[in-house]
Amino acid sequence: MRGAYALLGIAWIVVFAGLYIFLNHKIIPLADTTNTFMSDSLTLTSDAFAEGGNIPSKFTCDVETPVNPPLTISGVPEGAKSLALIVDDPDVPKEVLPAGVFDHWILFNIPPQTAEIAAGMTVGTPGANGAGKLEYAAPCPPAQYEPSEHRYVFALYALDSTLSLPAGATKEELVKAMQGHIVAQTELMGRYKRQ
Repeated sequence: MRGAYALLGIAWIVVFAGLYIFLNHKIIPLADTTNTFMSDSLTLTSDAFAEGGNIPSKFTCDVETPVNPPLTISGVPEGAKSLALIVDDPDVPKEVLPAGVFDHWILFNIPPQTAEIAAGMTVGTPGANGAGKLEYAAPCPPAQYEPSEHRYVFALYALDSTLSLPAGATKEELVKAMQGHIVAQTELMGRYKRQ
């Protein structure tokens, strides 16, 4: 009989523990529950550098006229209406930029069937980089500050709509416009240390 009471006591403990976990668990909602084509297959790669690898000099300020590195896109979810690309440097010294991030390249309303952005080419609508220009800004960390090697994050987003933004929109405006429309995203990160 004592064993039965012990089992009953354990059962109640399990029930109450489960109820406590259930009531205190934070449920994370989907970004947009109306989207039915969520995908984790979206990928962004480059023939110029591997994930986490060094970005070659010809795509940086080491050369007089740098160009953007080639990018390959695959796994765009069926039903996506456009793509957006944000390239930024999250390692900018606070002495240079208080926000600590410089936007190197902003593109949006890229056709979803785009499989490649060739070196020196652009697609879609250009946004404003951190210098206010509608172009690729080559990696160029200031040599007099640490860290001397910076990371460059190429973030690609698949969206369920095209965006009503003009050319020259800032990253902040793009991020705001994408809210509720992102159906898949991926990143490619490269590194660069100024020569």
